[in-house]
Amino acid sequence: MKPLVSIIIPAYNAERWIAYTLQSAIAQTWPHKEIIVVDDGSRDRTAEVVRRFASKGVAVFSTENRGLSAAQNHGFQFCQGDYIQWLDADDLLAPDKVERQLAALQEVDSKRILLSSPWAPFYYRTRHARFVRNSVWEDLSPVEWLLRKLGENLHMQNATWLVSRELTEAAGPWDTRLHYDQDGEYFTRVLLASEGTRFVPGTGIFYRITGGNRVSYIGNSDKKKDSLLLTMKLHIQYLRSLEESERVRNACLAYMQTWYHIFYPERPDIVAELQALATELQGHLEVPRLRWKYAWMEPMFGRKSAKWAQNMLPQLKASCFMYCDKAIFRLQEGRAAANLRVGAKGIGHL
Repeated sequence: MKPLVSIIIPAYNAERWIAYTLQSAIAQTWPHKEIIVVDDGSRDRTAEVVRRFASKGVAVFSTENRGLSAAQNHGFQFCQGDYIQWLDADDLLAPDKVERQLAALQEVDSKRILLSSPWAPFYYRTRHARFVRNSVWEDLSPVEWLLRKLGENLHMQNATWLVSRELTEAAGPWDTRLHYDQDGEYFTRVLLASEGTRFVPGTGIFYRITGGNRVSYIGNSDKKKDSLLLTMKLHIQYLRSLEESERVRNACLAYMQTWYHIFYPERPDIVAELQALATELQGHLEVPRLRWKYAWMEPMFGRKSAKWAQNMLPQLKASCFMYCDKAIFRLQEGRAAANLRVGAKGIGHL
């Protein structure tokens, strides 16, 4: 009998995109699936939109707002799948994503293989999404995968993974303490419990880039900065549990240096903690340098203003691209709807 795949979608105030996400889940060419949406206390019409798909086998469970990790855990309690496909409420699966990944398992007989796939960011139109390969897009052991992730500042978007129930249970629940990088920490534990990754090319997922209120945006949130510190310490702990070596220490130091600018100088408590950890790793964190485009601002306007410009101007540029893409997307949607109306009218006259 073919394995059942549970597609679990946590949703909070997702009425704008949830229908597209559900359509991509329903369109999976793998027929033996269930789709579970956890409405995490949304204040909009998320649950109402989801219920429109009830006839397509979509189930919705509504809870009070407890956060992304709690919603993921809640969805897993109700699922029956042999494999779990986690999916954010605004992202899209390629139609053959699940089928191709399960087909890759025919070569091995293990429930401890962690399946991954390509991913590409997009705003509104997926046809302009670009899949850019990096060094974790291949079959890797857990330690090699984590070394590359930390040392090169790489990640896999959470929907790229397909995880067996056995591996999911071995990894344990999502960490409800985290308000940032929940998926990064969770899938690192999944990786630790695995025999390694099996990368499946030729399919994948589309990761929607939204505004500054997205979960992956830190901004000036101290809650997210505290969560980032915790997940960084956990990542380092997990990697060192697999191997204690110079290359591991160097990867951990590179990882800390990459994210150091988030805390420096506004959070001296975290800065001190990270420097102490760097000393333990036989290294030292350098004062973060502003990129050359913004470094000239520091003598004139001060570091705080220059850092603000470095953080916000790329966001402004991205917003311009996003709104242009949105305008074209809406225009194309309107034309498609008009063509359907004309077609329906013509059929009515036959």
